[in-house]
Amino acid sequence: MVMALVLGLATACGSSGDDGSGGTTAKAANDAPQVTITPANGSGKARPDEGISVTAAGGTLGNVSVKLKGTDVPGALSADKTKWKTKWTLQPGGSYQVSATATSDKGKSTTATSAFRASRATAATRVNSIVPSQNETVGTGMPVFIQFTKAVPEKAKPAVERAIEISSTTPTEGAWRWLSAGESFNGLPSVVFRPKRPWKAHQKVNVKIHYAGLKIGDNVFGDKDVTRSFKIGDSHVVSINGKSHRLTVKKNGATVRSWGVSLGAGGDVQKDGVDHLLTTSGVHLTMDHVRLERMRPPGKKKGDPGWYDEKVPWATRISNSGEYIHQNMDDPTCLGNRNCSHGCVRSPGGDAQWFFHWSYRGDIVNITGTKRDLVWWNGWGYWQQSFTKWASGSALGKPITTAPRA
Repeated sequence: MVMALVLGLATACGSSGDDGSGGTTAKAANDAPQVTITPANGSGKARPDEGISVTAAGGTLGNVSVKLKGTDVPGALSADKTKWKTKWTLQPGGSYQVSATATSDKGKSTTATSAFRASRATAATRVNSIVPSQNETVGTGMPVFIQFTKAVPEKAKPAVERAIEISSTTPTEGAWRWLSAGESFNGLPSVVFRPKRPWKAHQKVNVKIHYAGLKIGDNVFGDKDVTRSFKIGDSHVVSINGKSHRLTVKKNGATVRSWGVSLGAGGDVQKDGVDHLLTTSGVHLTMDHVRLERMRPPGKKKGDPGWYDEKVPWATRISNSGEYIHQNMDDPTCLGNRNCSHGCVRSPGGDAQWFFHWSYRGDIVNITGTKRDLVWWNGWGYWQQSFTKWASGSALGKPITTAPRA
């Protein structure tokens, strides 16, 4: 539907039409203001990335109403009240209705109304998901992942970052970093938020990416906005010492449980120069929980020296290189005494089961005392990077602070 341009009752006469710049202008006589709405009234292919603007000449804007499916579209009025602009880009294919009134210093007013549709041309690069899951309770080390179906073009990355709103109960300094598919834990190109310091416990976090209408390529735009809300739970910090063979669990700073473990025995150096039987030292995060996990050695096939094929219960993943905290299935005398595993953190059955149910995704697991370091792109090893180094991976090149959550 195309809406007609209407002049306010206080105006004696006037004319309207396309102003030659892609906008529609209400031209009023008798010293009444002039109102221009861009995109033009009746347009069927308005560019989503350019948004909507309303300007007034010879007066100031009062009421500006922009609707999409009956819902108000947010925007901002300039300090002199002569310009109004949408805050975010437009929904591709969306039908918009605009009404704006300007008033002169002599009290004469002009009202313009307009309707148009944004271009439907959306990009193949889309938001695949946001991690954590909706309403999930996570640990204080948890990153925030925005994952895409395909790589985001370099020239589009700054606009994507600016389009992300992240808020939390406690404002938190952090930074986004772009990861290639090879650096991502699940093979999806991503932009990842990591706090400078662990999240404060017991708060809520909201994320919204205003992706709809962002320019992703030549004349193609982001398809839709995506939102996520989740919770930060108790502070869970796990310390594991490969020399003392001990694991200690703290909740909100107080020790709640401790047990003897067995880490990787070492002795399997492959062509990449890595000893794949050593547990990695560094700051890990719990990533996943698997009731019964099948484990086989990387880079080997059945019949090769060192081959194994085992199913282990109560497995909590802490890296992408096959490391878990799980129930011990072999020599129990190793626990608390020596390192006998293939690289995992073997634990007594009762303790492994307790940890499986007790831990969140994103809990901090700090392992020390081994001769193999965790690389930052292994799983969620992002805390292995200094914050300065992490923030250098932002397209905008700077940290941000989350907005206060209402």
